Order: sequence, then structure tokens, then C-alpha cells
Amino acid sequence: MVSDPHAELRETVLQSVLNGPADSDPAIRNAAAEGTGLPDDLQPLIDKVHAHAYTVTDEDVARVQATYGDDRTFEIIVSAALGASRMRLLAGLEALDNA
Repeated sequence: MVSDPHAELRETVLQSVLNGPADSDPAIRNAAAEGTGLPDDLQPLIDKVHAHAYTVTDEDVARVQATYGDDRTFEIIVSAALGASRMRLLAGLEALDNA
């Protein structure tokens, strides 16, 4: 198995973001990190963050901000971005293991 010297620190940061004190519900942040199980108004934005973050527009964010406000929207988007990056990293490490 490919060694990841930063795994413990990365997991600590991820758990702090997903489950630490915040304005948004930890269940929503965890769902955003996984990319599934979100309320219908959040799922399209989080799908974009997970699949093609560069396509997220100001309008996408504004739609969510209208319901969730600035702080919760930020926390949810950061959770999604961290979750998506973790999935990509783990897939890359697995590919290296299988090479």
C-alpha cells in the first residue's frame, strides 16, 4: 500500500470541518462531503462541486445563499470540496497500489 504521510492530519482536518462547531448542521456537511443525501435545494450545487467545480456560478451560490445564508453556504461548499478532494486522493492512491 502506498504510504500517505499526511493521512492522520488530513483526517483530523476533515473531521473538524465536518463535525466541529459551525453554523450548519453536521449531517448536511457530511452529506455534502459524500455528495449524496442532501436536500433538493442543495444537491445541484454540491453535484457541481464534486464533478466540475469550475462550472459553479455566482447564480448557483446565490440560490443556496437565499435559504442558507453566507456562513452556512460557505461551510457546506467547503465540506463538499474537501470530500471531493478526499475521494480523488483515495482513488489516486488506490490506482498507485494497483499499478
